[in-house]
Amino acid sequence: MIRLAIQKSGRLSEDSLKLIRECGISFISTSSKLKTEATNFPLEILFLRDDDIPGYVADGVADIGIVGQNVLVEEGLQQLSVKNLGFSKCRLSLAVSKGDTYTDVTSLQGKNIATSYPNLLQEFLTSKGVQADIHTISGSVEIAPSIGLADAVCDIVSSGSTLISNGLREVETVFKSEAVLIANQNLDVEKNRLLQQLLFRMEAVQKAQKSKYVVLNAPNSAIPQIKPLLPGIKSPTIIPLAEEGWSSLHSVVNEDDFWDIIQKLKEAGAEGILVVPIEKMIG
Repeated sequence: MIRLAIQKSGRLSEDSLKLIRECGISFISTSSKLKTEATNFPLEILFLRDDDIPGYVADGVADIGIVGQNVLVEEGLQQLSVKNLGFSKCRLSLAVSKGDTYTDVTSLQGKNIATSYPNLLQEFLTSKGVQADIHTISGSVEIAPSIGLADAVCDIVSSGSTLISNGLREVETVFKSEAVLIANQNLDVEKNRLLQQLLFRMEAVQKAQKSKYVVLNAPNSAIPQIKPLLPGIKSPTIIPLAEEGWSSLHSVVNEDDFWDIIQKLKEAGAEGILVVPIEKMIG
């Protein structure tokens, strides 16, 4: 059995559990349980504090984990990273009080900055040639300026609403983060085999999320113009229709290029375009 550590609550936890379920792995999860076992895969899930996960994986208490890049890099354990997962994206940002004058990062020279990420912040300030006093606190970082603890804060931001509600404005991005899969570097052969199985499933889910299945009808005369627009995995599938002179084309389109390609397909003569989400995609 392979042991996976994930954050015990919050958005990262929800997104991690969603991915595991999309990989076809079933388990029962409740807020009161600190661990659970999958019913159809040799996997045990531990629910831990996000700050503890990199250390537990490095020490072998957990074999693998899902954690934010910000936590991983702050702990200096980037070597554990196996795969970027593309969800729970956020940023570590500097923020000052709305009324404060701010031109650029040099405005923080000699200031007091409160943060839960002193290492990432120090690296950023050093790269900019700025010296500031860093106050390390855990939780409620946004309140620091209003109680006189600091002149600025450096904290994780998703929408920015928390900063705004505390009278702060975001001024600099220090680090961009997303969820990553990490693994102990000394997994035995069997656990490494299970990790590779999980990676295979995760990649199939991720590819599907980034793609759409497109079905369309077109006159045969338009196929030479339409075919280059639909590369699919290798090339589009072309099926003759009952109506002579017409065909149905099936293909996969990347989400990022979707609307641009759809517009070009219509201009090339495509009709009755049907777009279907893909659940899994095996390369």
